[in-house]
Amino acid sequence: MYIASDWKDYEVIDTGGGEKLERWGDIILRRPDPQIIWPLSNETAKWRDVHGHYHRSSAGGGQWEMKKTIPDDWKISYGKLKFHLRPTNFKHTGLFPEQAANWSWMMDKIAAANRPISVLNLFAYTGGATVAAASAGASVVHVDAAKGMVQWAKENVQLSGLGERPVRYITDDVFKFVQREQRRGSKYDAIIMDPPSYGRGPGGEMWKLESSLYPFLENCMQIMSDKPLFMLINSYTTGISPTVLRNMLSMTMGKRYGGKLTSGEIGLPITSSGMNLPCGILGRWEA
Repeated sequence: MYIASDWKDYEVIDTGGGEKLERWGDIILRRPDPQIIWPLSNETAKWRDVHGHYHRSSAGGGQWEMKKTIPDDWKISYGKLKFHLRPTNFKHTGLFPEQAANWSWMMDKIAAANRPISVLNLFAYTGGATVAAASAGASVVHVDAAKGMVQWAKENVQLSGLGERPVRYITDDVFKFVQREQRRGSKYDAIIMDPPSYGRGPGGEMWKLESSLYPFLENCMQIMSDKPLFMLINSYTTGISPTVLRNMLSMTMGKRYGGKLTSGEIGLPITSSGMNLPCGILGRWEA
């Protein structure tokens, strides 16, 4: 498991009963987590003394119960990287802190390359990986279909003092964009992706990760440079093994370029128990 253990502004304080108690800077939140199927041994006062508690609805979705006043927007740092946070209607805050394990890895890879590196960040959300790659000196193309998420990513890049770095922000369907980049002959040294479990393609066709990821990887292979640095796949799709991602990368990037393959879970340390909270999986190919 790859553990994001270097946070100072974020902490999983405790877990149990399907929920996690988290500190985001000075803000304490209580949120559901499907991986936490063990009981809450002791609902102490700290579980009740929170700024916000997200309650799931039996009909789907849910809502926040704000117990204390919090800012509409607040900030946390991971080293020199800085991020805007705000509670969303879907329980999230705009950041997946476990991804810090990937940020550190890609920053090291980019810095050690000693050459200009172009990075394509697909399904790029609020730009955690974009900020990390730009901070390490790469040029970045950030692609997400949601206009609000792309704007949020711009804010994060600016907040981190990287506004002058070569970052292009694209609000577009990821599949359409990759196809156009193929026709244009564009090439990238590194590709990062966090594909959804389900979705709709540019022509209304259904995306299902189990059947669509491999063909999409093959498309992405067409826009890799002759000297690629890495490809990173993140997934939060339940039921998919890290070995599946490793095998797919072996059959695509590994077959063409050789290199090194790794895969595994990604997680966060739990302060109260000393255990680790699994949050997702990853597959990495690197030169």
